Amino acid sequence: MAWPAHRIAILALGLCFVLGLTGRGLLESFVVFLLPLSAGFGWDRADVVSIYSFAVLASGVSGPMVGRMFDRAGPRAVYMLGLGLMGGGLVLAPLATALWQFQLCLGLATGVGAACLGNVPNATLLRRWFGTRLTLAMSLAFSAFGIGILVVVPLAQLLIDWLAWRRALTVLGCGALGLVPLLMLLPWSRLAAGRPDLARSDRAGLPESHSHGLLAAMRHSGFWGLFAVYFFTSVAMFAIVVQVVAYLVAIGFRPIDAAAAWGFSGMLLPVGMVLVGWLDGLIGRRPSVLLSYGVSLLGILLLWLLGHYPSPWLLGGFVACFGGMLGSRGPLLSTIALRLFTGPQAATIFGAITIGTGLGSALGSWAGGLLHDWTGSYDWVMAFAAANVMVAILPFFTVPAIRDQDFRPPPRA
Repeated sequence: MAWPAHRIAILALGLCFVLGLTGRGLLESFVVFLLPLSAGFGWDRADVVSIYSFAVLASGVSGPMVGRMFDRAGPRAVYMLGLGLMGGGLVLAPLATALWQFQLCLGLATGVGAACLGNVPNATLLRRWFGTRLTLAMSLAFSAFGIGILVVVPLAQLLIDWLAWRRALTVLGCGALGLVPLLMLLPWSRLAAGRPDLARSDRAGLPESHSHGLLAAMRHSGFWGLFAVYFFTSVAMFAIVVQVVAYLVAIGFRPIDAAAAWGFSGMLLPVGMVLVGWLDGLIGRRPSVLLSYGVSLLGILLLWLLGHYPSPWLLGGFVACFGGMLGSRGPLLSTIALRLFTGPQAATIFGAITIGTGLGSALGSWAGGLLHDWTGSYDWVMAFAAANVMVAILPFFTVPAIRDQDFRPPPRA
C-alpha cells in the first residue's frame, strides 16, 4: 500500500534526525577519548587533537563528494556508506597502535562517515519534502547534533569507565553497523522522489545563475560569503568543543561530571535551534543570527570566568549560552544556501560550501590544542575563539546575497 505524502515527509524528517544523531554523536564522542589516548600513549595534546582535526577536516572536505553521490546515486547509497565507514572505523580503532592509524580510523573513516550522515544529504532530502516550513524542519533535524552530544558523549564516558576505552570504541562501532539492516527496510524510491509539487518548482522558473553547476555557483558572492561564515564559525566553536571536557577536568571536575555537563548542552541545543528559527520569522534573519553569535560570545566569556572563579552558576551559564547556540545557525545558513543555489546540482554546491565547516573545524581544534601546548593555559584558546566569532559575523554586513536574506513575515492586517 502506498504511503501518503505527509507520512513520507515525517519519515524523511525522522530518518534525518536519527542519522544525524548517530553521525554527529559518535564523532563528538571523541572529546571523552582525548584524555585516555593522551595518557595511554604519552602523546602531546596537539597530537591527540590532530585525530579529531583530521576527522572534521575529512567531514568537511568530503562534502562535495557526498553531495555529488547524493545527486547521482540517491540518499540510500550515501547513508549506507556513512554507517559502514563510521562503524568500521570505530571497530578497527582499538587495534591501532600508532597515531597515523588512529587518524585513519577515527579521523578519515569516521569523518567521511559523519559527512554521509550529516547536513549535506539531510538538508537536501528535507528540501524535497518541505517548502515554506523548510527552516523549521531543518531545525528539528539538525537538533540531532545536540541530542547526540546529550546521549552519546556521557554514554561513551560510561563505557570507558566500565569497559576501558578500546572496548568502548568497539561497542559504539557495532551500534552504528547495527543500523544498516534497519535502513534496508525503508521505501527508498519514494523517499528520494520528494513531494511532486516541490520537484516541479525546482525544474521550472529557476534563476539562470542559480540553476547552473558548481563552477557558476563559485562565481557568486553568496557562495564565498557562506563559505566564510561556515569557516570562521567552525574555527571558533571547535577550538573550544574538542577540549571542553579536558578543561573542566583540569579545573577540578570529575571526568564523568565533565562529560555529563557538556552532554547536557545537547538538551539545550534543539531549544536554541528552534528559538533562533522562531526569531527568524519574528525579527528577521540577520538579527536572529547576530543575536545567536552574541550569546555564543557570552558563553565563551563565562567559560573563561569559570576557570578563574569556579561556580556552578557560571558552568550552567556557559552550557546554556555556548552549548545552546552551538548549532543554532545551521538551519538558517542551510536554508539560505539551498534558496540561493537550486537545480540538479544543489547538493553538490551545498557540499562545496560546507568545506568551510571542515576546514574551520580542523583548524580550530588543532590550533586550540597547539595554543594550549604553547601557553599551558586555556585563556588564549578562548581569546582565539572569540576573535573568530567576530570575523564570522562580517559577511552578514558585507555580502549583499547574505545581507539581503532578511526574510520577515508580512504584518497582519
